[in-house]
Amino acid sequence: MAYRSHRWSNLAPIWFLIGINIILFIATSINTELIRLLGFHPAIFFERPWTIITSIFVHGSIGHILANMITLYFFGNYLLRLIGERKFLIVYFLGGIIGNVFYAFILTPPLLCVGASGAIFALGGVLAIMRPKLRVFVFPIPVPLPLWAAVIGGFLIISLFPNVAWQAHLGGLVFGLAIGYFFRKRERIFF
Repeated sequence: MAYRSHRWSNLAPIWFLIGINIILFIATSINTELIRLLGFHPAIFFERPWTIITSIFVHGSIGHILANMITLYFFGNYLLRLIGERKFLIVYFLGGIIGNVFYAFILTPPLLCVGASGAIFALGGVLAIMRPKLRVFVFPIPVPLPLWAAVIGGFLIISLFPNVAWQAHLGGLVFGLAIGYFFRKRERIFF
């Protein structure tokens, strides 16, 4: 019986996503009005439905985009090889969309929301279920942590920061954990 391996997957989807994020960050830095046009605002969603997706590619600061793109590269690199391009992109986009949905329904009053964090937490959630014992370094902690602890701990710590859309992070994480369970169950069946 032959098994399909994603070990040598092309990293093009990750570089494509990072490229879109960087281009839009530069564009929104030049024209800040674009942030309002592309950012997700639940109160005007029906006027601008595209923002449930475009907001995933817009960031509010250099620190915001750097943190998300570095995490996208490291989580994405491993996960892409584990589940393949199609599933990787599904997790990324649905994680971001579901993150925005959580944001819309949990926050009152709704404010403008931007960033790839819901999508990134979806990737982390999948990895936390599929490879929970994988050891990772988290700056500035000098010892490796189990991946599940890094993802859950990262969520809890980041959620304490002001002006953070923790609801979007939670939505992405919940989706990632759920779909990670599904992927892991199927992985056991086929391998």
